[in-house]
Amino acid sequence: MKIERVNSEIRKELMELITLEVKDPRVHDCEMLSIMRAETTGDLKYCKVYVSVMGSPDPAGVISGLNAASGYLRNELFARLKIRAVPELIFVLDDSIEYGLKIDRILKELNKDEKK
Repeated sequence: MKIERVNSEIRKELMELITLEVKDPRVHDCEMLSIMRAETTGDLKYCKVYVSVMGSPDPAGVISGLNAASGYLRNELFARLKIRAVPELIFVLDDSIEYGLKIDRILKELNKDEKK
């Protein structure tokens, strides 16, 4: 249960920090950035943060910018979360929303074809 609570708090605080504190232009070069989930290892050493990037010409650049700011974000999380050890943050591109939209488009096209 503790890991789930840590994941939830990390996700919430990171969203606020990225929106307000991170100044890297690569990060803000998108229409919408969402943290889908955070997965912390049981020993609290590493945390994979899955990020969805919409409307960016270079989603990999956004992830690079976040990984470059991970040290700063980790320090801020330490101050905000009041936990003994803040895990190392590893940002990963999550394309599940785009994948879902693609599947939805395909299903709609198939529906149109069946009605004709």
